[in-house]
Amino acid sequence: MPETMDRTAPHQPEQWSSRERNLAALFTAILTRGPISRRDAARAIGMSQAAVTKLVKPMIAGGYVTEQEGYSEGPGRPLIPLVIDAKRHNAVGVKVTSGELIGVVVDLHAEVLQSRRVPLADPRPDTVAAAVADLTRDLLSRADGGASSTVGVGVGLGGHVDGRRGVVRFSPMLEDWRDVPLQRMLADALHLPVLIENDVNTLAVAEQWFGAGRDTSSFAVVTVGAGVGGAIVIDDQLLHGASGAAGEFGHNIVDPRGPLCHCGKRGCIEAFASDEAIVRAIGERGGRAPGSLAEAVEIAHGGDPVARQVFVEAGRALGQGLAGLVNLINPPVVILSGEGISASDLIIDALSEELARSSFSTAGRDCRLVVRPLPDETWARGAAATMLRHGVLRSLMTLTGEIQV
Repeated sequence: MPETMDRTAPHQPEQWSSRERNLAALFTAILTRGPISRRDAARAIGMSQAAVTKLVKPMIAGGYVTEQEGYSEGPGRPLIPLVIDAKRHNAVGVKVTSGELIGVVVDLHAEVLQSRRVPLADPRPDTVAAAVADLTRDLLSRADGGASSTVGVGVGLGGHVDGRRGVVRFSPMLEDWRDVPLQRMLADALHLPVLIENDVNTLAVAEQWFGAGRDTSSFAVVTVGAGVGGAIVIDDQLLHGASGAAGEFGHNIVDPRGPLCHCGKRGCIEAFASDEAIVRAIGERGGRAPGSLAEAVEIAHGGDPVARQVFVEAGRALGQGLAGLVNLINPPVVILSGEGISASDLIIDALSEELARSSFSTAGRDCRLVVRPLPDETWARGAAATMLRHGVLRSLMTLTGEIQV
């Protein structure tokens, strides 16, 4: 499969045909809810059972789906559970940070088979691409089937990532990358399909398939840490926008006279609530200068008034931004995650108060906040799952090319 697969940047779900959407929805339903019968899969995705039966047939013939022993719920034909064959393919997922790469290999159930973390001393594009390629080769050398079984490599990193064109438009966390053709660089080095994506979007995919977004069709993810990011899922579709910048929550301006942000503007949410912003603000205001967010949390928990006030202001900025988000899309769930969420007890009251004060009507109350500390491997798993969805969909489209549903 990898030898013949197109290695150009894949198109995004917003561009999919109705048949592609149906295939993706059915594959995801069997993956995340299986074992599941054709009847229940049809109900889950809003298709007729006849349409599901038609689409499943080539999936079984192609070895992607297997049938388990049937069971009866009364008169009529027995229900036959469907499951994804986990060993059919694997995928690699990599999360890129300013100082480290986190990589995983997952099976077709998106269960992690191998994982590895390696330091990243030099964040220049050529160096990062070479390091990601080396990490990918090492991971695949340890996985059953190796490169011959993989559908490709998914890479998540912070910033404005135009996955449709395979280009990192801007990443302030990686020495101000601009217009870096990372997808092509990696595909040329690895001779495998490659998908690049904003890292918070990859986390949203992981949450959509296996986490707090699994039981809702619409939700948002907001992450706090080295930066402040966001991702939006509406009616089961991850939003990318015209160039991949949808969901850039952290660069909404909440105070035009506020501190300078990495992006060059003043008063962004990120300029108040990122780890660096919090640490810097405590030191600049004459408090006990922390060397890290963990130390800032410790100082605040010790009762330092300057540190506690800085965290309150970070919470207010996040709450003001969340109010704008819920006013725009009215999500039933917002997932708060990222390494900075370790300080959630210091910011949540101010965040909740500002959200209630600034949101329209009952939009703030209608939104459930879920605090989810998640390891970096979950982000990498989401990058692999994103690649699985695209890679398997391409293969399924070939298998079901004659079917119009």
